[in-house]
Amino acid sequence: MLMTKEDVLREAHDKGVKFIRLQFTDIFGILKNVAITIEQLEKALDGELMFDGSSIEGFARIDESDMYLRPDPNTFVVFPWRPKEGGVARLICDVYNPDGTAFVGCPRNALKSVLMEASEMGYTMNVGPELEFFLFHTDAEGRPTTITHDKAGYFDLTPIDLGENARRDMVLTLEQMGYEIEASHHEVAPGQHEIDFKYSDALDIADKIATFRFVVRTIAQHHGLHATFMPKPIFGINGSGMHSNQSLYKNGKNAFYDPHDPMELSEIAYHYIAGLMKYAHSYTAITNPTVNSYKRLVPGYEAPCYVAWSGRNRSPLIRIPSKRGSSTRIELRSPDPSSNPYLALAVQLKAGLDGIKNKLTPPPPVDQNIYAMTRQEREKLGIASLPGSLKEALVELGKSPVICEALGNHIYQRFVEAKTEEWDSFQVTVTQWEIERYLHMY
Repeated sequence: MLMTKEDVLREAHDKGVKFIRLQFTDIFGILKNVAITIEQLEKALDGELMFDGSSIEGFARIDESDMYLRPDPNTFVVFPWRPKEGGVARLICDVYNPDGTAFVGCPRNALKSVLMEASEMGYTMNVGPELEFFLFHTDAEGRPTTITHDKAGYFDLTPIDLGENARRDMVLTLEQMGYEIEASHHEVAPGQHEIDFKYSDALDIADKIATFRFVVRTIAQHHGLHATFMPKPIFGINGSGMHSNQSLYKNGKNAFYDPHDPMELSEIAYHYIAGLMKYAHSYTAITNPTVNSYKRLVPGYEAPCYVAWSGRNRSPLIRIPSKRGSSTRIELRSPDPSSNPYLALAVQLKAGLDGIKNKLTPPPPVDQNIYAMTRQEREKLGIASLPGSLKEALVELGKSPVICEALGNHIYQRFVEAKTEEWDSFQVTVTQWEIERYLHMY
């Protein structure tokens, strides 16, 4: 049920809310907020609250700094971990210019723009994300370490999985905030966890991913742990992904399902797969946006680094889960949880829509283990590798007008500028690996 301004005002007063956080993300997906009191809520809901956009990374220059926040009433939720008396709630906002136009540097607006393009083609996008994260101990000063809290593995239980209590509280908190949790379990690596929530429309899921990361870190802190969505915090074990299960619906039906096809996939599904594959190199900078992201996208740790698709195995970039009918979906396995969820979903949808528009055809599925293939075997099958570094990914991003269009020129320019600086900083930093490798040798 859609919430109205009046619904929000009534619920806020009924639940004793005193403070409201007006939340939005910068272009890197970092959650920001402007805190207001209940007395200012009506003004905020009318879109009359201004903030200084020049203070947010990648937003606006000093001479164009005035920005307005327009809360989405459907995102109103009270934080369950805060006191009932003088409670705290939040609203997720779109960012607007003073003249009333949508701000092109707002990631949520960028996703809404691509969703509008899909809508004009008759489609809505549903997404079901799978977010992985690590729980680590903190030191005496409360700073995060990379010491894991357990020795558990995939699907292990207590007493081996010492993070189960923290994960249980995360699930309960998320459910109180309106999430329908489908699965919660220990992942492959020690200290690694996954919580999956039910699919929904793309904008709702992007909002939920941004909130999910905030909630998980908050509850972990209450347990004396540090939760991180860093893609590869520890060398030699699996990294954390954010697999994206996606489908398009048209006239209330799953547009990817065709019971008469040998794989029970529609032509639209095949075109969409082809689009995701064609632009995989181009959108990787967005779905895998950090230097560290590329430490995860290497062979041997279950992360996809090869551009192929399959209905069976999990080594390619794209997998088609076995369920059909209304559950028919395409799973893109490369994104990681450090990505901006609004931009990550925007570029995936844009790639798929381009595949549909141009009736692209994917190559045959690859049903054998790609990790076990030699380079020559992969080349013979035309299986390319994803970019091997952030620098390479940024170059590929710049080659694709289609993916750049999904971002808009403002976000593209600011993103590339900041990420190039990140790469340059990494390049000149002397790492512990270099010290251990070379100090005694030379």
